[in-house]
Amino acid sequence: MELLKVIDIIGIAAFSIAGAFAAMEKKLDIFGIFIIAFVTALGGGTLRDVLIGVGPVNWLLDISSGLIVLFGTIAAMLFTTVIKNYHKILLLFDSIGLGFFTILGIQAGISLELHPVMSITLGTITACFGGVIRDIALNNIPLIFQKEIYATTCIFGGIIFFLLQKVAIPGMPVDIICLLTVVLFQLLAVRYDWRLPVIYRPE
Repeated sequence: MELLKVIDIIGIAAFSIAGAFAAMEKKLDIFGIFIIAFVTALGGGTLRDVLIGVGPVNWLLDISSGLIVLFGTIAAMLFTTVIKNYHKILLLFDSIGLGFFTILGIQAGISLELHPVMSITLGTITACFGGVIRDIALNNIPLIFQKEIYATTCIFGGIIFFLLQKVAIPGMPVDIICLLTVVLFQLLAVRYDWRLPVIYRPE
């Protein structure tokens, strides 16, 4: 199985679990949990495919994407009795999903010979906008629009990706290094509460 397919599967699984825990925080029913998991896992990729003119979008052509979401949702629900803090688990799997989907979006841009800035933009959209749709559906302010470091992590990882490509060391796993950079940077941001500066005065 090629690397990008593995990255896609892991990314979908991670985001579906994150979406399921976000839905369980709001105490939705089983159908609601699955729908939120679905849009979290596949919303960003759907928007990416629409922007680059892919049609039908990938998950309509491959039922395995929906099945991964289903299994991820079931797995999340099976652990509801042992997990006390849904939000921490959500942030953990969000961080994993960000790394994997950033790579998928960047590679989609490269395959179309887009400028590196546009490829990084596609990577950020792929990684972040499923979460945006999820948060809007749950009546939350999306994380990407708040002071948490979120989209910034994807942009940073994308810059690292293209800088490493410029170095062009034979055998260097640029995809993996970029992926790990995004995941670790986001996990550190969550752990140490790194935030972007805000312009508003404290109330």
